[in-house]
Amino acid sequence: QVQLVESGGGLVQAGGSLKLSCVASGRTFGGYVMGWFRQAPGKEREFVASISWSGGSTYFADSMKGRFTISRDKAKNTVYLQMNSLKPEDTAVYYCAAGLVAFPTSPGQYAYWGQGTQVTVSS
Repeated sequence: QVQLVESGGGLVQAGGSLKLSCVASGRTFGGYVMGWFRQAPGKEREFVASISWSGGSTYFADSMKGRFTISRDKAKNTVYLQMNSLKPEDTAVYYCAAGLVAFPTSPGQYAYWGQGTQVTVSS
């Protein structure tokens, strides 16, 4: 049974940083894409970033480029999202996802999801 468990969310002031973690278990993830999405109240789930488990290639939403980085530690089966220069509009629940995807920005392509971690950025 695949499990994705996020952690690292919290309350931070604008301009601050947070590092989210997603521990993956239940299968080997070779060939998978690991993604981060977020969802603010009343809004649709939004793509943030993705990384290929095997090769490590990354992809970011335009609004996150230069502020967020994504990485993975194969030995720890963990994916990270480093978020810098946070803005109040980054406030959302952040979700980790995994899947065999062709289009990493599409949430429907991911088979597995974590429960989410809340990130709140105060102004």
